[in-house]
Amino acid sequence: MENLQLKELFRKYLENRCTADEVETLVRHFDTGSEVYLRQLILYELDQPEHIGNDIHLQALTDKAFGHIRSEINKQNDGGVSIPNHKFRRLWPRIAVAASVLFIVGLASYFIAHRPSNVPPVVAKQVPPADIAPGGNKAILILSRGQQINLSNAQNGNVAKDANVVIAKTADGKVVYRPEKNEKAKEVAYNTLKTPRGGKYDLTLSDGTKVWLNAASSITYPLAFTGRNREVEITGEAYFEVVHNAAQPFRVRVAGQVIDDLGTHFNINAYSDEPVIKTTLLEGSVRVSNSTGNVTLKPGQQAVTQSNQSIAINQDADMEEAIAWHHDLFKFNDASIETVMRQFARWYDVEVRYEGNIPQRSFSGKIYRNTSALKVSDILNYKQIHFRIEDRTIIVMP
Repeated sequence: MENLQLKELFRKYLENRCTADEVETLVRHFDTGSEVYLRQLILYELDQPEHIGNDIHLQALTDKAFGHIRSEINKQNDGGVSIPNHKFRRLWPRIAVAASVLFIVGLASYFIAHRPSNVPPVVAKQVPPADIAPGGNKAILILSRGQQINLSNAQNGNVAKDANVVIAKTADGKVVYRPEKNEKAKEVAYNTLKTPRGGKYDLTLSDGTKVWLNAASSITYPLAFTGRNREVEITGEAYFEVVHNAAQPFRVRVAGQVIDDLGTHFNINAYSDEPVIKTTLLEGSVRVSNSTGNVTLKPGQQAVTQSNQSIAINQDADMEEAIAWHHDLFKFNDASIETVMRQFARWYDVEVRYEGNIPQRSFSGKIYRNTSALKVSDILNYKQIHFRIEDRTIIVMP
């Protein structure tokens, strides 16, 4: 395979866009036997200057490093039997780290020995890069009388009973409400489900409506819908699949707005640190109202507004971008670095700091949300967006 094709395949892998066949091609290329070490091997190969392969001194250095490793392994092999070349290649994944360290040490020695006489040596301490795991299913359930249940620690099955309604946690990270048969609620009781930064959770309300909460979000709702309307209140971001009932309309209150469902799937993004509130309609119809008036959305449209300002309709909204989080993706379309970092801050539960002026660059692309922050850094580096991680802070660099 030509170098340009390989580099394109490397880039696709680092951006999580490889097909199964392409991953298999990379596994065969590196002869690793599995995908476990691919990322390290790809980054290592991409970092090598092109002239190294043509430098006989560096080639000799490389041969010496691997020869030493082979010798050490053979010494420890039972019975003193040496390892044939083809078996040694299979051991590559297990010794890749050792080989890299040895090679880097030797490489440093080579450049120190061959540096110009007026250039002083530089000694750098190698510190493993920090990493931060992605978010996951985390939420606090607050019952009508104030009791709090940490759903991250709660066992699957029934977790509580509140106002004659059984509350269950499913194995796939959902909360489900099941009113007891032949029992009527004696009073209107409310629960609140809150996700922290770095958390998400799914909820099925007593009427069968499904709700997905993004990180740093909340929803307050009655255990049973008994009035003329089915009304809930949210903060942050939520995706709804509403069970339509013309006799009892579904209504969402959020940041001074009211969204009335007319039988629909829709997403609401109303984070306090975002410049606008976006209500995106996927299916059906909704009416969005605030103090200035109201608009009715059709599928594919997005209502955009700021507090107490008139509601604008985006006729050409990117539906995939609006609900990417619902499919465990980040998706950006010419997004500013600030927009990207706000999403990362919520999902990885980190602070974001800018070193110097905020870079005036934009980013387009998709990243899986189950990706660690360090791997996200690798992906963004290819787009000339650079940051480093210190403890639980992402520092964006010019």
